[in-house]
Amino acid sequence: MDQPSLFGENDDGTFVPFTDILFNALLGFAFMIFIAFSLINPEAKLGTVELKAEMIITVSWPDNNPDDIDTYVEEPGGNIVWYHSREAGLVHLDRDDRGNYRDTLNINGQEITNPLNQETVTIRSFVPGEYVVNVVHYLANSGQPVPVTVKVERINPKVEVVYYGTVELNRRGQEETVVRFTVSPTGEVSDINSIQKSLVGSLNKA
Repeated sequence: MDQPSLFGENDDGTFVPFTDILFNALLGFAFMIFIAFSLINPEAKLGTVELKAEMIITVSWPDNNPDDIDTYVEEPGGNIVWYHSREAGLVHLDRDDRGNYRDTLNINGQEITNPLNQETVTIRSFVPGEYVVNVVHYLANSGQPVPVTVKVERINPKVEVVYYGTVELNRRGQEETVVRFTVSPTGEVSDINSIQKSLVGSLNKA
């Protein structure tokens, strides 16, 4: 009796299907492994988020308050970050909060409300010069004075509160300079003050 060769044929030239099926199965298995790894790798890359920040400015007002408070930050180059221009150089408005607007979500038939009123501005890298932080009472829906708290934190090399204070906004359109500070090339903060400067006025002149 003829013995099958390693190449899937008998000595008489007849075809032996078993080795061909085995080869195709192994080829298919290798292809599936390749596809699986191809699908996994992009997810791993998407899950890696590199966030860099040197300073964070947090503006907050009472939970569930319906008023809209806006944050304006001027960086050393004279550019101003606000809700219509959320990036200026290395300064970014990461979160614009509009009071209770769109704070209620319907999830599986149940209404869930986010009570937090907070805006955040991130300084990605130290640019030497003066920074000005203003708050503006954009909408006064409550008809009541609103205490607005501003916190400036230096993140690197460790978390350090540079400034923490509260101002009261009493009317629509009111603008207050909460804090001004100067950053050195090495990230040292000095000359902290609250000398008033209208950033809204600067934008209107531009």
